[in-house]
Amino acid sequence: MKEIRIDGNSLTIEDVVEVSRKKTPVALTEASVEKIHRSRKIVDDFVDEEKVIYGITTGFGKFSDVVISKDEAKQLQKNLIMSHACGVGKPLPEETSRAVMLLRANALAKGFSGVRLQTIQTLLDMLNKGVHPMIPEKGSLGASGDLAPLSHMVLVMMGMGEAFYEGRRMSGEEAMTKAGINPIELTSKEGLGLINGTQIMTAVGTLCFYDAMMLMKSADIAGAMTLEALRGIIDAFDLRLHQVRPHAGQIHSASNMLKLTEDSQRTTRQGEIRVQDAYTLRCIPQVHGASRDALEHIKGKIEIEINSVTDNPIVFADEKEAISGGNFHGQPMALAFDYLAIAIAELANISERRIERLVNPQLSELPAFLTKKGGLNSGLMIAQYSAAALVSENKVLAHPASVDSIPSSANQEDHVSMGTIGARKAQSILSNAQSVIGIELMAAAQAMDLDKEGNPGRGTGAAYQSLRQHLKPLEDDRVLYDDIQLCTSMVATGQIVKAVEKEVGEL
Repeated sequence: MKEIRIDGNSLTIEDVVEVSRKKTPVALTEASVEKIHRSRKIVDDFVDEEKVIYGITTGFGKFSDVVISKDEAKQLQKNLIMSHACGVGKPLPEETSRAVMLLRANALAKGFSGVRLQTIQTLLDMLNKGVHPMIPEKGSLGASGDLAPLSHMVLVMMGMGEAFYEGRRMSGEEAMTKAGINPIELTSKEGLGLINGTQIMTAVGTLCFYDAMMLMKSADIAGAMTLEALRGIIDAFDLRLHQVRPHAGQIHSASNMLKLTEDSQRTTRQGEIRVQDAYTLRCIPQVHGASRDALEHIKGKIEIEINSVTDNPIVFADEKEAISGGNFHGQPMALAFDYLAIAIAELANISERRIERLVNPQLSELPAFLTKKGGLNSGLMIAQYSAAALVSENKVLAHPASVDSIPSSANQEDHVSMGTIGARKAQSILSNAQSVIGIELMAAAQAMDLDKEGNPGRGTGAAYQSLRQHLKPLEDDRVLYDDIQLCTSMVATGQIVKAVEKEVGEL
């Protein structure tokens, strides 16, 4: 059976998806176990020597100047988790909760946090046996890390809080008992080591990014289908144009448009019908490509973060030091996830304008709203309304979270990232964008049915056939929300992309 072994240095985005969605088991490497033991010994030495070190022998936040005795070390950590578990809102999805546990365990596996092996193994046992903490989605400022939501994860490790197990929501104690996992008693540094980090925002953002890469391909497919439905001009995708403005994403998207429309009898050359197309067709490589470049930048940031130490203080076993700093601050990811939100929103933005060109008879040679009996039938009139509403909602959501800050802990923590809000907003924008692209695919296929002259390209033809295997052409009005949900699902699950890539290769 496949197993992912973590060491804090080599986790990939694909690994996160494997564990969170496919429930691939996780284990520590031997090298990480050794580092964990060495780091823990340093913390034990600090406690025995009663050194004054933040979060180990002191209180937290504004209470960092309050020294805690050796006898109170365990109570300090328990109190930390109970008092910090202040999350509100709906629980994070199961897959996100799993990603959170994996990312936290991977950070601890680097051996700079001073958390015991037993504690980390408990977290991995929960992950591997399907005990998923009930983690409320709201309540994090994104610095000092994701304190409130991560505390809900740790409550379950202690046999407290709530969890989901085998499809049921129950007490953390019951879930741990049913799974055969012994709850832990936290000791010095462990509570802080488990909650002071960016794993909530990074888990949400990583899964969102992975799905955004699939959306990116779906957007190219939808754009190519619309191009053909409107008899668009293929010259705009000539690679010579894009090589003289060599943005990698732009070249990639232009190449995809040529690949998708290869052998098409539905595209035109400049001057045959019109000299130039509207921007929403002609500028697909420039707009889609900019989002593609943004995603590449964000990918790099995520790959760094999922293999980083993000708690405080950080223990350096070789030097026998614990240094207080700010690695918990979510700003690097807050900016990245705001950028992710904008990049996704733009894919939906241009898609909705292409939908308008398909349904508006003043902008095409097609029947109004893509129905043969206009007046009696409304066709896709209101489907475009829905796309417009989603795009407008995205414009509100795309306002960056990272430009906001609010002081906390009596002004000790006086600049925070709001990165977790940014990641959640990006996820909402993604969901909306998947529906918009789904509506465009539905509209483009309907347009092809109304104007059957000429065969589609290799890629667009594969997309059309995949859609028509599940979705009948619209002859007369019918309830459309089922159709929209179907097309959205084909985008979200990558079904449409897989059908096309089977024909033309990777997009």
